[in-house]
Amino acid sequence: MPASPHAISWFEIPANDFARAKAFYEAVLGRPIETMTMGPSTMGFLSSSPEGVGGAIVHGDGTAPSKSGTLVYLNGGDDLAVMLARVEPAGGTVAVPKTDIGSGFGFFAHFIDTEGNRVGLHSMG
Repeated sequence: MPASPHAISWFEIPANDFARAKAFYEAVLGRPIETMTMGPSTMGFLSSSPEGVGGAIVHGDGTAPSKSGTLVYLNGGDDLAVMLARVEPAGGTVAVPKTDIGSGFGFFAHFIDTEGNRVGLHSMG
């Protein structure tokens, strides 16, 4: 298998309450999240395409949500405003509203999920 052109190959978003985090991300992303137990961890897969960058919400020993750690940006689709509008009704908080990056790089936003993680969204529109 050739090396991936992506800088990220996998990411995990920590959760203290897996059911709450799963419900939050299902609401924000607008689709169901497949769940699997892997050893002592419970994982909810956020990506559904083997060609894309993979990631999951994860609950288990050694996971700790953070507002100040690494910032992961989820694909916001054609216009991240659609997903961002789902954040507060699902129990999260918008930390940075949809913002134009400039120079044709699209838009970004940040939210705080139900677990206390700071997560980004990015879209071109």
